[in-house]
Amino acid sequence: MPELSGLLTDLAEILQENGWLMTTAESCTGGMIAAACTDLAGSSNWFERGFVSYSNEAKTELLGVDAALIARQGAGREPLARAMVQGALAHSHAQVAVAVTGVAGPGGGSAAKPVGTVWFGWATPAGVVSEMRHFDGDRREVREATVQHALQRLLALSRRSFT
Repeated sequence: MPELSGLLTDLAEILQENGWLMTTAESCTGGMIAAACTDLAGSSNWFERGFVSYSNEAKTELLGVDAALIARQGAGREPLARAMVQGALAHSHAQVAVAVTGVAGPGGGSAAKPVGTVWFGWATPAGVVSEMRHFDGDRREVREATVQHALQRLLALSRRSFT
């Protein structure tokens, strides 16, 4: 995803100016956000680690997400995105984090949670923010749009936390 290079350069700059490290907790993107970050040379100065927590068990084991929350809410919901981003911070040395959970397709959707539905969680020193977005397209397009949005919003929130 070459169009991410400018966005990542800006994100790297703001994180380094603050002395912040970043972590990710990814489900539906399977590590694509972390991969995009580490594609940028010098990312070891600001990218601390990524958690690919695709299964519910991984969310519990790696991020400390309460299994009862997952059983009650299911994947691809706001409480899970918030728990994932908080877990990523708690299990890393980072100050900022992004988490994604949703339905990339082509299967797995429902009337309540159609394919393309993604919940995001972001954490900065200013707090935790969550948001749901719906992306059209095939699996690849949904996942790429998710990566783009996750990083754009993290940059915007990091800038706000910095000022």
